[in-house]
This record gives sequence, C-alpha cells and structure tokens, in this order.
Amino acid sequence: MPIALEKRPPLTQPQGVEAGYAQTALRWPSRAFQKRPLTTSELAGPARVLERLGARAAASADLAGHAEKRALGQLIHVRAAIVDEDGGPVGGAAVEVWHCNAAGRYLHPNDTTTSPADPNFNGAARLAADAHGRIELRTIKPAAYPVPDSGRWWRPPHIHFSVWGRAWLSRLVTQMFFPGEPLNERDAILNAVRDPAARSACIATLLPPSSGPEDALVYEYRIVVRGRGAAPAMP
Repeated sequence: MPIALEKRPPLTQPQGVEAGYAQTALRWPSRAFQKRPLTTSELAGPARVLERLGARAAASADLAGHAEKRALGQLIHVRAAIVDEDGGPVGGAAVEVWHCNAAGRYLHPNDTTTSPADPNFNGAARLAADAHGRIELRTIKPAAYPVPDSGRWWRPPHIHFSVWGRAWLSRLVTQMFFPGEPLNERDAILNAVRDPAARSACIATLLPPSSGPEDALVYEYRIVVRGRGAAPAMP
C-alpha cells in the first residue's frame, strides 16, 4: 500500500516557507510529510526527558534580575498553561523559553545585529511544568526588531516556547505574541496561520493590574500541545 502524503498543513498551522524570510526555507521540509505507524520506542521513549534535557524541577524562572542586576526594559510576568487537546494539564512537560532583550537582540552568537546586548538579561530558561501544567516567567518585554535581508520587515515582540512531553516526538515549538501590538497585523510568521481563531490563540491575554505585582504587567498564555487545536508550530 502506498504511503499517504499530507498535501498541505491544516489551516490552524502556518504555511511554513514565507517569502522574504529566508530562514523559514531552512526550517521547513521541502517535501510533503509522510504518514507511517509509530513504534513503541518513538511513542514512549526515551524515558526521563527532563533529566536528559537537564531541566530543573522549578516551574518558574527569572530572566529579569533584581536591583543593580536588573535587565533594562518593561518588567512582565508570563503565566503559561500546557494542556492537551481536551484541555487537561500536561504536568511535568519540559519547557524551554527564549526571547530577545529590550533592544531587540538575542543572547546568541548568531545574532550579529548592531542592537546592544544587556549583560543583566539571561535570555533563556528551561523549566518543568508543575502538576497542573503551569509555568511562570518573570522577565522583560522583548522589543520589535528588523529581520535581516527582508525588505524592512519588522517582527513584533514575541516569546519562543519549546515544549516536550514524555517522548522526543512530542516536541512543539511555537511563539507567543502580545495584544495590541500594531506589528502583529504585518508579521509574516503570525499571519502564516490562516485560521483566525488559531492565530488569535497565539496572542497572550493581558490580565487586570490586580493580578500581579505593582511593578509588572501580567500576561496569561495557553499552549495546546497536540490535537486539531494544537498551537501553531513556529520556529
């Protein structure tokens, strides 16, 4: 029996390769996906994903610092929930988080832009969701930045999430966007998600001021890791 090919991603997922953003061609398969049965080792192993990734047990992290070691920028708290297709919590999921600083620069050697680095900004964190599938991040709001060689295309503020379940094949990489950002409507990555509801789900919710500390805005975000309503895969 011939292997069935998936002709195109569902409307809830991005188109993949985006004109004007050369890196998407390097991150997206050039051929159609092939469907085949998964073996026990792919579905259930390897065991102890968190240990293999070196994730600490904490469900919260601080990228902003304090006092004289405080990173520059607007202080925010992000409360994210990792859930399955039925809305049930995915407790113990390994979550990696990273984003640029308040000047639009990533803490990575491949970022060679002229934007200044911030020595007090940690840049990334690796967490383990608690029993309720929740993680919390204290950080600064990332800046918008221009995409190199893209014809003056600016990316809106966003945060990257990489989520693992209990097997390597359960990994999901996605991005969280902020409400009210004018650049959201122009972003090629966000708008590659053609389904309006799925696209809206990529934008966090700003909670009332009473929901957190006085010196920080609090955002709530929900990541669905599998099923027809899974969060859009974004590099």
